[in-house]
Amino acid sequence: MIEKDFIPLAYQQEVNEAKITWKSPSNIALVKYWGKKANQIPANPSISFTLSACATTTTVEFEKKQNPSTDFDFDFFFEGRPKEDFKPKITAFFERTKAYLPFLESYYLKISSSNSFPHSSGIASSASGMAALALCLVDFERRLNPEISEAHFNRKASFLARLGSGSACRSIEGSLVQWGAHSGTKESSDLYGIRYTGEVHPNFNRFHDTILLVDKGQKQVSSTVGHGLMHDHPFSEQRFAQAHHNLSSLQSILASGDLKAFIQLVESEALTLHAMMMTSLPYFVLMKPNTLEIINRIWAFRQTSDTHLCFTLDAGANVHVLYPENEKKQVYRFIQDELLPFCEHGQHICDRIGFGAKKITTTLHT
Repeated sequence: MIEKDFIPLAYQQEVNEAKITWKSPSNIALVKYWGKKANQIPANPSISFTLSACATTTTVEFEKKQNPSTDFDFDFFFEGRPKEDFKPKITAFFERTKAYLPFLESYYLKISSSNSFPHSSGIASSASGMAALALCLVDFERRLNPEISEAHFNRKASFLARLGSGSACRSIEGSLVQWGAHSGTKESSDLYGIRYTGEVHPNFNRFHDTILLVDKGQKQVSSTVGHGLMHDHPFSEQRFAQAHHNLSSLQSILASGDLKAFIQLVESEALTLHAMMMTSLPYFVLMKPNTLEIINRIWAFRQTSDTHLCFTLDAGANVHVLYPENEKKQVYRFIQDELLPFCEHGQHICDRIGFGAKKITTTLHT
């Protein structure tokens, strides 16, 4: 599909008021995306586990305006309170998406959002938040045009979510989602994420992700700035080629169930992401001393226990500890005993692989 495929035909129905709620999960990339082109196009493909517990629930109330205008008319509430400082980001999102959602200028929107994880917990909410908002908008459009298929619905929601936050396009479906054109994946696209349809060994079913909150403070460099620094990065082309190669390798690993190869690839990807940050100009380091201590302890425990836990990192100091279901008790005991002391006030989130976003409610008044 191409961009014009997401521009709707004339709407068939009329809806005066509606209230729609969706819950969308966060995700954790196994093969990382770092660097992007114009219009939120990724410089390399990525693949992620969809999570379950870390999610954003968003309700959008639509009210048709008596006098349509070219302005976006909306209010945004987070955890029940007005959040004025987030409105410019939503306005920018609406500007990017108005060609694909022509009804936007005809309605007043009340947007109410909340996270299942603590605010300022160090877990990025842009992916789950923008995905939930996009789902509400496309769900409303489906009321205006009921002929929208389920497949088109998911792809358009992912396409729009990407325009708000790149990784948000991987928070529509689950349990594995791939984003970015890749020669080894049929129907892969830079425009939206697709549910991974390759063979997945039972070893990777019901995987756990315990998120260790090492540092809940604001990052010294935003992800947007970090992505931009890849344009002139001395190792960018090698990194992009590596991501393509690693994605191909991961497809074989997922099919074979080789946990040791999975560990090696996922940890290498995490460290490569931070290596790109440390070798850009300007350079920056987002890992903290406790991040490195946790990594070293994971390596030591894995060697002595013969378990298959591993770590991955986002663009920050917090550590995602991944491990299979059948090792849950042993690994979580290790996390409690040896890793939580290196978290900020011992804080952590127990999560696991999920299966995508869920619609909560829809109320219409035609």
